[in-house]
Amino acid sequence: MSALKEVVAKAGGVSAAAGICGVSPRAVYKWLAADALPRTEYTGETSYAAVLAKAAGEPFSAEEILARGARRKAAA
Repeated sequence: MSALKEVVAKAGGVSAAAGICGVSPRAVYKWLAADALPRTEYTGETSYAAVLAKAAGEPFSAEEILARGARRKAAA
């Protein structure tokens, strides 16, 4: 299971994570499909990782969620 899936599960599932982050459940499903948070999380425009880490509790930190869920770019 990916780190993001674990965090969402520990936060109470997709619907709960969506409510906590103030987004739609569809948005959370997109994150899970991409196995990464949206670009705005990595540019500092949003703070979903911090909110999810707080809801999920130990052993997750916002930094770990961001590091483990960073978008993987395909080699050119």
